[in-house]
Amino acid sequence: MYIPVSLILLVPLLLFLFRHLLSRRLRRRKPYPPGPIGLPIIGNILMMSQFNHRGLAKLSRTYGGLLHLRLGFSHLFVVSSPQMARQVLQVQDHVFSNRPTTLAIRYLTYGQSDLAFSNYGPFWRRMRKLYVMMLFSRKRAESWVSVDEEVHKAVRFVAVNVGKPLNVCKLAFSLTRDITFRAAFGSSSSTSDEGRLDEFLEIIQEFSKLFGEFNVADYVPSWLGWIDPQGINGRVEKARKSLDCFIESIINDHLHKEKREQNVDDETDMVDQLLAFYKEEVKVKDSVTKINLDNIKGIIMDVMFGGTETVALAIEWVLTELLRSPENMKRVQDELASVVGLQRWRVEDTHLEKLTFLKCVIKETLRLHPPFPLLLHETVKNAEVSGYHIPKGSRVMVNTYALGRDPDSWSDPEVFNPGRFLDTCAPDLKGNNFEFIPFGSGRRSCPGMQLGLYAFEIAVAHLLHCFAWTLPDGVKPGDVDTVEGPGLTVPKAIPLVAVPNTRLMCPIVVSSS
Repeated sequence: MYIPVSLILLVPLLLFLFRHLLSRRLRRRKPYPPGPIGLPIIGNILMMSQFNHRGLAKLSRTYGGLLHLRLGFSHLFVVSSPQMARQVLQVQDHVFSNRPTTLAIRYLTYGQSDLAFSNYGPFWRRMRKLYVMMLFSRKRAESWVSVDEEVHKAVRFVAVNVGKPLNVCKLAFSLTRDITFRAAFGSSSSTSDEGRLDEFLEIIQEFSKLFGEFNVADYVPSWLGWIDPQGINGRVEKARKSLDCFIESIINDHLHKEKREQNVDDETDMVDQLLAFYKEEVKVKDSVTKINLDNIKGIIMDVMFGGTETVALAIEWVLTELLRSPENMKRVQDELASVVGLQRWRVEDTHLEKLTFLKCVIKETLRLHPPFPLLLHETVKNAEVSGYHIPKGSRVMVNTYALGRDPDSWSDPEVFNPGRFLDTCAPDLKGNNFEFIPFGSGRRSCPGMQLGLYAFEIAVAHLLHCFAWTLPDGVKPGDVDTVEGPGLTVPKAIPLVAVPNTRLMCPIVVSSS
């Protein structure tokens, strides 16, 4: 077969030009941040067991505050220094404003129909306004009243169990569940029997694990999505069915209530308002910000998860740390006795601003045990951070656990020392100090921070003011562990058990308030 000489000369020329253009393009592109060298094709997938907040913090101590990992054909970047966090969450907030999607997230959030995991845009902005208006606004007094009244109920429950070992995890979850159901779903939706509480806790805890677990199936081509070596797909389906039962029962309760009380001018809760809003939305023609039934389910899921688990775990952690540190326990209780008085058991909203050391204890607990140790973000376009290339569609994790224990920002970072926040220059909770962002920062910060923080403060204040907490017989402060379980949040691996004892000069009214 005759091959023209011109073609023989053209092929190497084209190859040379292709290699030249490719090399120029690579030279123009900034390098990736440092990170452990991965294997061909699969990258760092074999290291996935280390990809929790503790493991990633350890890797960052080796490779720096911006770490690069490759999982199959996907890129993962981990932010572990305040300087890098500022770049991602403030300077280039608009670039890192999306949420990464995984098989578990897509399925459990009804296709990212909620606020927490939906991508940034007009629809997300409208959803956030709904959250604030219907639940978290200070103008919505019902939400804040529900916190006070449910805390008082919890105090009465503890009062009738004085001297008995209590599972603090269950106590805290029961309290925050009732606050959530009261504020968001109406008091009639609250479940009081032990079996239902256990079921509710199982759903919330399983969701936390599934949201936080690295799934190999997320990093292989879609046609290999059936691969499920960790058994996560089956767990996701089971969790979704359990969630559907809860949410549909809540919605049905409100639909039946509406029919029964359609002529009664009764107080409405968040679900009532959402359903009324949805009926109006049905009349609207196609719109990019239109709310559908899956969005309502997604909102309810967010409130169940975010409004219950994070505050409950924070309450358990603060009692854990104080029982490990008797001198700090005494100091905060002395302050409560001085400000509130041992002659009264109710801590009022007006007392909180005067409880300086209590607020320091709250902050120090959130520093060591942030509600979400890994904040999930995704890039909407190519970006450059500190001279490094971050491709569009990359997953970015901001390690708030590592930020709160950064030795360059904190003295003795592993030590529980509330007094560090007495310094007038100490970071606040607003998300502007990037060494301390327990509620996130920027446009994706927690919309329920004010209500959640109030519930946390008022609950802890009552539990510490009304009761002297001790450990069960034979357990010493040094025996109380801080080992964490798996999940997107930071639960204790072994729930805290403590004994409440009477502390006040006045009796706690156990009957109705």
